[in-house]
Amino acid sequence: MTYTELVAAVQSYTENQYSTTDINLFIQNAEQRIYNTTQLPDLRKNVTGKMTTGNKYMGLPTDWLSSFSMAVIDPVTNAYTYLLNKDVNFIRESFPDTDTPFFGKPEYYSIFDDTAMLLGPTPDADYDTELHYYYYPETIVTAGSTWLGSNFDSALLYGTLLEAAAFMLSEPDTVANYTARYQEAMGLLTGLGEGKNRRDAYRSGQARIPVPGRGRRIG
Repeated sequence: MTYTELVAAVQSYTENQYSTTDINLFIQNAEQRIYNTTQLPDLRKNVTGKMTTGNKYMGLPTDWLSSFSMAVIDPVTNAYTYLLNKDVNFIRESFPDTDTPFFGKPEYYSIFDDTAMLLGPTPDADYDTELHYYYYPETIVTAGSTWLGSNFDSALLYGTLLEAAAFMLSEPDTVANYTARYQEAMGLLTGLGEGKNRRDAYRSGQARIPVPGRGRRIG
């Protein structure tokens, strides 16, 4: 479902010609609700960077929302080492800021603010890094088509209809119908993002739900 098709469907379901400003707001609110309800591969990207010798801070991408994993790459062996995510106070206490900083290959990172992470210990070399993180994909309003619209348009449609229903103060039975259809679509979407796509996930800290598998006959 493209942006044009989504707008036409919402107008048809509700029998209302919304302004472009209003319907775009409905869509973007629905996208935000969906993206914060389940974890999908489409919400994740990776970026390479570099730690600087003696600098305990490292910048975050401007579209960063939350971290998935952070790896430091050894300049000699090219081996990846994944850092543990800790609180700022843990790193401050473990590697206190004194006249003689604790240098070494970083083992931990924490989110210092929305622009930088704090490393511990302070890098003793210019290490290459690879950060996997979550972000908001471009909205279908400006992109025209998105992964969500192409692969799970039911979630996007009924999420948008719920936003429109709230705006229009729709009848309770209409809201209940949209809610039921939206929850059904989100159940399937969550089963894909946090179930089937995580069946063989290595990191147990990820959001992961069990999904039905093929049984094995015994005997």
